[in-house]
Amino acid sequence: MNLIRSFSQWNEKRNQRIYADMKALGKCPDCMGKGFIMTLTSIHTPTYDSIFDCPGCNGTGQFSDWNSSEEQLH
Repeated sequence: MNLIRSFSQWNEKRNQRIYADMKALGKCPDCMGKGFIMTLTSIHTPTYDSIFDCPGCNGTGQFSDWNSSEEQLH
């Protein structure tokens, strides 16, 4: 159980660091500021249907848009 707890703590610290870095840069933490999330199917399927706008920032890549959508969820 100690191993699971330490992994969970490491993951939480990692997520907090990513959040802080993206906030400082003004980028969406979900898509890293790209505006879309690349999926495994988009690599193998040469269509534009497989590239999806980021649901966190609605495709803008901005931290402010991501933050407002997070506030609406809570």
